[in-house]
Amino acid sequence: MKQLPFFTQHALTTVALAAVAFGLSSCAMNTPGGNAKYSTTFDPPAHRPTNPNNVRIKVSTSKQRVYVVEGSRVLLATPCSVGAEHSPTPHGNFTISYKDFNHRRASSPGAGYPMTGWSEFMPAYGLHWGFVKPYPCTHGCIRLPKLAVAKFYALIKVGTPMNVASSQPEDATIGATLPVLDDTTLPDPPDSVLHSQSFFDDFKPKGSLFVD
Repeated sequence: MKQLPFFTQHALTTVALAAVAFGLSSCAMNTPGGNAKYSTTFDPPAHRPTNPNNVRIKVSTSKQRVYVVEGSRVLLATPCSVGAEHSPTPHGNFTISYKDFNHRRASSPGAGYPMTGWSEFMPAYGLHWGFVKPYPCTHGCIRLPKLAVAKFYALIKVGTPMNVASSQPEDATIGATLPVLDDTTLPDPPDSVLHSQSFFDDFKPKGSLFVD
């Protein structure tokens, strides 16, 4: 599914105007109410599972939330963006069938666009990095914030079960504590950045993925 790119640290040294926009995202809220921020700075805690075979993914399309759980324990919770009304994210029970961290869009338009952390649950549908907005905006894929992607990717594997529904029980608990993310105003880096290997390198964790 096509999705728009966002700024990486590499872009800061490539495009001056873009660098200014990204720099603002590190400290400034981008809505008048001050309750929203760019997804580039959202860094959710992730917990190591006791038994990786018991890990599951739960997606709430109405609240735009992704939860990685082990039993009743939430290992990772993050805002996301799901499919728009004309191209909704499929509901139902799925399993992760294919993973590719350095994934790129194969079809046109937009061939070669990075879809970092690609975790496919249906042919041509996956969870991956992308701009996160406070409303459904994708072609059916599920976009994750930059700093959440590597953690999500490490927690799940091919065969991990996944449920997509209009709501999940976690919406009323940890889901209600998550911030509003809005990348609407983030500009795009040039194609030279998007098509470089350094774009993917920028997603590699700089420290431990898990808090425990």
